[in-house]
Amino acid sequence: MQAETMTGGKPNAIILAAGAGSRLLAAAPVKPLAEVRGRALILHALDVLAANGVESATLVLGNSADAIAEVARSGPLPVRFALNPEWAETPNGVSLLAAAGDVRPGTLLMMADHLLAPSLVARVMAAEPAPLALGVDRRLGHPWIDEADVTRVRTRDGRIEAIGKSLKVYDCLDTGLFRIGPELVSALSSLASPSLSQGVAALARAGQAHAVDIGDAPWLDVDDPRALALANASWVQA
Repeated sequence: MQAETMTGGKPNAIILAAGAGSRLLAAAPVKPLAEVRGRALILHALDVLAANGVESATLVLGNSADAIAEVARSGPLPVRFALNPEWAETPNGVSLLAAAGDVRPGTLLMMADHLLAPSLVARVMAAEPAPLALGVDRRLGHPWIDEADVTRVRTRDGRIEAIGKSLKVYDCLDTGLFRIGPELVSALSSLASPSLSQGVAALARAGQAHAVDIGDAPWLDVDDPRALALANASWVQA
């Protein structure tokens, strides 16, 4: 697959769409192309960005790259593509590094398999400037959330103290939407085969990772057949 030229202006976004989506294979062989209400997840991601004035997006691809790129080109935003050739063996932080050249202050970062309400994206975009801001959900126990798999976050005074799926003490959940800058790229570059959570943790230790409360804005991580069925039965962007 050939790289393509980005057009458009600010703000910009990066969407991570490189993984195998193994937990969803029984329902959808290519996770970003799984359909919710007749529209592929990757198009839902582009839709919500366009609704918030984002003018261009970079998709980081790996598994089924050409098929995903073909569908993404039909979306509402100009897109370019970056490739993570090691997508099968590496964590998601490596995928972000594949698009490092497109990261600038205020870049939005999201996951291809997350449904986000436009109001959620608007809250993260409107947060005070910081090297990193993460949309967090404080509604622990919400029936849409798989708390056995979700990334957990512990905060204090609006800053992230710790992040990870195995946290025992936490007060909110990672929604998968970030506003980032070059600081996250630097943190990831200093680590061997890093995950995003490792990069966020590094910035948190430096006091540079902020938490943005999403309030009651809807979101859903479409990671398995249960979540896909729930999305098709219940999802309404609000």
